[in-house]
Amino acid sequence: MKISQISLLTLALLAALPLAAQDKPAKLTPEQQAMMQAWEAAAKPGEQHKQLAAMVGKWTTKQTMWMDPTAPPLTETGSATNTLVLGDRHIRQDFRSKWMGQPFEGVGFIGYDNVIGKYYSTWMDSGSTGIFVSHGDYDPATKTYTYLGEMADPASKGVKIPVRQVVRVVDNDHQVFEMFETRGGKEAKTMQIDYTRQK
Repeated sequence: MKISQISLLTLALLAALPLAAQDKPAKLTPEQQAMMQAWEAAAKPGEQHKQLAAMVGKWTTKQTMWMDPTAPPLTETGSATNTLVLGDRHIRQDFRSKWMGQPFEGVGFIGYDNVIGKYYSTWMDSGSTGIFVSHGDYDPATKTYTYLGEMADPASKGVKIPVRQVVRVVDNDHQVFEMFETRGGKEAKTMQIDYTRQK
């Protein structure tokens, strides 16, 4: 775009501002006001979001994975960085480690959905082209979040595997993540990640 065209566009926008300022906001009907209030309530961070904010920070991780119940588990170490995003409404986790000697990274989000009244967890990583989504609740007595979801199993042509995830807050500097899969009607622990806050 030429300079003269940019100047004309700028002048046109400046001329339109006083006209826009004279416009009065449209009066909302009671139904529209109720709709606006519902959306505002849905978007407002609450106590659950403040509680989750305790997970923000940098963590060192130790992963233990049970690939075969008859064999010793595989272990690996890594790191995770949790940051608040979108006006403190969600927490993003950036995870770095190795898997079978190769670099491994993942991105997850956790939060609380005001509309459905449930906590949520999502996960994507470099070992898959899909996304895992689960929802759950918090038990204040045990300081434990429990999420339920289904995973499409690549080794079984996408058959859905029930998954239960448990996050136990040991204290401000330690958390334990556990993952359980149900196959053939039997639930088995397949992964544990121990988080230690970096000082």
